Amino acid sequence: MPVEFLTKDQELLYGKFIENPSFEQLTKYFWLDDEDLRIIFQHRNDYNRLGFAIQLGTVRFLGTFLSNPIDIPKNVIIYVSQQLKIDEETFLMYTSSKNIQNHRKEICMLYGYRDFTKEPYHWRLVRWLYTRSWITPERPSILFDLATARCIEQKILLPGVTVMARLIAQVRDRSTIRLWKELLKLPNENQVKILEGLLVVDEKDKKSKLDVLRQPPTTVSVTGTIKAIERFEEIHSLGAGNWNSSKIPMGRIIMLARYAATAKIQTIARMNYERRIATLVAFAVIFNISAQDDMIDVVEQFLTELFKRSNRKEQKTRLRTIKDLDLSARKLKEVCSLLLDENISDVDMRLVIFSIISKEDLNRAVHTVDKLTNPPEQTVAFDELFSSYGVVRRFLPKFLLATEFKSTSAAQSVLNAWNFLKNNENRKGKSKYANATLDGISELWKKTIIKSKNKISSCGYTFWVIAQLLEALKNHDIYVENSDRYGDTRAKLLQGKAWEIQRPHILRTLDWKVSAEESLKPLSEELDKAYKETAERWNINPNVKIETFDGKDRLILSPLDKLEESKSLKQLRKKVQSLIPNTDLPELILEVISWTGMTEAFTHISEGNSRVEDLDVSICAVLIVQACNIGIETVVQKGTPALEYDRLKWVEQNYLRVETLTKANAKLVGYNSNLKLAQTWGGGEVASADGLRFVTPVKTTTSRANSKYFGRGRGVTYYNFVSDQFTGFHGIVIPGTLRDSMYLIEGILEQQTTLKPKEIMTDTAGYSDIVFGLFGLLGYQFSPRIADIGKTTFWRLDTTADYGVLNKLAKGKIHKDLIGRYWDDMLRIAGSLKMGVVSPTELIQTLQRNGKPTMLGKSLGEFGRIYKTQYLLTYVDDKGYRRKILTQLNRGESRHNLARAVFYGKKGELHQAYREGQEDQLGALGLVVNAIIVWNTRYMELAIENLRKSYECVYIDDIKRLSPLGYEHINIMGKYSFKVSEEIRKGMLRSLLTLETEIE
Repeated sequence: MPVEFLTKDQELLYGKFIENPSFEQLTKYFWLDDEDLRIIFQHRNDYNRLGFAIQLGTVRFLGTFLSNPIDIPKNVIIYVSQQLKIDEETFLMYTSSKNIQNHRKEICMLYGYRDFTKEPYHWRLVRWLYTRSWITPERPSILFDLATARCIEQKILLPGVTVMARLIAQVRDRSTIRLWKELLKLPNENQVKILEGLLVVDEKDKKSKLDVLRQPPTTVSVTGTIKAIERFEEIHSLGAGNWNSSKIPMGRIIMLARYAATAKIQTIARMNYERRIATLVAFAVIFNISAQDDMIDVVEQFLTELFKRSNRKEQKTRLRTIKDLDLSARKLKEVCSLLLDENISDVDMRLVIFSIISKEDLNRAVHTVDKLTNPPEQTVAFDELFSSYGVVRRFLPKFLLATEFKSTSAAQSVLNAWNFLKNNENRKGKSKYANATLDGISELWKKTIIKSKNKISSCGYTFWVIAQLLEALKNHDIYVENSDRYGDTRAKLLQGKAWEIQRPHILRTLDWKVSAEESLKPLSEELDKAYKETAERWNINPNVKIETFDGKDRLILSPLDKLEESKSLKQLRKKVQSLIPNTDLPELILEVISWTGMTEAFTHISEGNSRVEDLDVSICAVLIVQACNIGIETVVQKGTPALEYDRLKWVEQNYLRVETLTKANAKLVGYNSNLKLAQTWGGGEVASADGLRFVTPVKTTTSRANSKYFGRGRGVTYYNFVSDQFTGFHGIVIPGTLRDSMYLIEGILEQQTTLKPKEIMTDTAGYSDIVFGLFGLLGYQFSPRIADIGKTTFWRLDTTADYGVLNKLAKGKIHKDLIGRYWDDMLRIAGSLKMGVVSPTELIQTLQRNGKPTMLGKSLGEFGRIYKTQYLLTYVDDKGYRRKILTQLNRGESRHNLARAVFYGKKGELHQAYREGQEDQLGALGLVVNAIIVWNTRYMELAIENLRKSYECVYIDDIKRLSPLGYEHINIMGKYSFKVSEEIRKGMLRSLLTLETEIE
């Protein structure tokens, strides 16, 4: 059975001491209690006692005995010998193989250690592994680690490395075959034939039906909308909507469907029958969901843009008629002036008016003003919008039939109106809309829709229903069952028995009380203390004051001065830069791979064991293609197997995806966090979030317009989360420039690195009271840089407290009763987010309706105001805190500059048409940028060490202001070479440059 899935570390670490155990490990595994000492001192001779004790600690630590028990780290021998008060040198006398074997048997008998093959323990381990493998699509290397840990935990002696690897491979094969068989049961014979027909390649366009169906829509237009609907209808016709796949773990189906979405048709066609049909069934199940979401995406975007375009057209029309409006308004102004003239009697008023302006001209003026102006409550350009009715009718009938919406109680009237349209679509006659539901309609819409004799306009009614539906979709009050992006967010929250079970654990984890009053008491005391301390220091704070404008008190905060650079800092920066060797980008990445083993995270999309020679080189080349935004031909080298075109395309399709990029990035971040220089910059508890914008010149449904960032084009935002160690630990692709605050919590909760950021800093765009509330509930500190702090309200819990000069600012009252009323719901939200059962972004959208917060949203916002005010008080009182926020935000912006330099190809524009492709490419960009940061950090660390060895004066404050974001010494553009020396492949560092001249 092949065991190629094992990483080098796993092979090396398995059942061996590779390095000295840490002090914590010594105390956990080698500390001897009274019972241990009693058993140990039953043996004769000190060397037997010491040997027995060390073997006992070894099996606890490694899960197995060493073939040579003397091959033990020195610190272990010292730690154990000191406990036994035995000379450590006597351990060298522990050589009798008979005694060694007898001691092992005694340890197993007394401490309950069992042989790997002994039943029922072996069977239980296999059953546990099989269950784990069946439920989750974990890689074999992860299963290997889990099985090893399980054996140690269950006191099962570890077998040889190949035996364990062979067991993992067998278990995974069994669970995979079971998956195929279970999926094979879902379709009937006719559906199987239809599925196999997806693989038939058309002779004309050389494409199969599967090729066509697995490509999501890219165009937001009438034609694109129709194609998206037809694509969903065709996938839905495969029958997946009627299959019961609830007994099959969704993660396993998703993995198989992902392979079906990327593999070549010929590859799928060559599979054995069971695997082929299972792959196609998985495709049908998952794409039935995603195609529906894609369809709603396109329709929603098209209709939203239609409303906006209608408003823009009306604005232009009104601008063209401004002269007519001005003329009529001036005439009406003259009339109004006469009406206000008290010298003209009421009896003569009409005569005077009509003597200046004729009745006909006045009528025309009134008519013109009525025609060219809108009521203040009107937000829709009715005339322009209604002219597009024929356009909407081209796809609306299909969309009505293709969707099955559900609603919350808040949007029941919207759903009723939508279902009325749906049920009456095929009806004809004048009375078609006679019984149309009008619940919740505004007077303006009613006036527009209802014509003479109470006849309802089909056009107006349709657009009113669409407007309500779009708003309800945005708030998730209208949803679709079995949907990823448009599902019922509220239903995903912990509730009922599930919440009752999880609540004690959530309360302990987040350190909250069941009672809102008990939870708010310490917060109230902290807020009161912050107010008083800030007020006490107010007179000695030269950067802040309160001024009165138009009768209102306003806070004035002086901007931060530029932080000057000392002479020693400038010298240190130049010296370090001059020592760092020059390198090409491919060499840099391959060197980082040799240090971190990050390519071990890249596994084949379906064949976890699949590895090829020089895979590191191929992955490096593909990463450069993606990160630098260049064609794959740029890195192709004929005659070099790892760099042949076909090999690179195979690696790109099968190894590069969000899952593997995320795991590889976690390796980089973890490696960097252990470097001393990175720890000097920060401990990983502080991070910032900011968006990197990309123009998308290709047609794609994920882009949006924003003239500030994309000019006349459209684009996407890559929302980055950057630690205080400069590494990026998460990234999210956002359509256009949607409000950043919605994605903040998602980035923190979903990141998979070893970093545990507790404080997140953003610019003003990431700020809202609800976000403050969610951060506070989850135990995080939210620290936005608020642009105009003078307009920000300070809130108080104690309305009677005297805060001196701050009384002028502390005018907002926090309603504790509102927080108390919804406290359990707030805890349920926090628990659901912590447990990962609901998307933070979708949740925040549901907390608002029609642009205003729901009552639960208001309670969260009210709670957030406590934390916001604490933050504001610290912000105005502590200049160092403001500097800390600015420094971290600058780090994020500087990292963006490095990313721009790497992403140089195709004018820096993103040419991926699909969301998955955008996530993959920008994930590769983030990974390469992190590789540069890791490489720079390690060589900067080496350079600083060399300077110190040369008796150079290096100050810690200067080191803290260095940055690993420089790239002048890196050849990012040009011809790429992937050859590195054998020393570098083995992880050795290259020589630093020499400091040729004294730098002034």
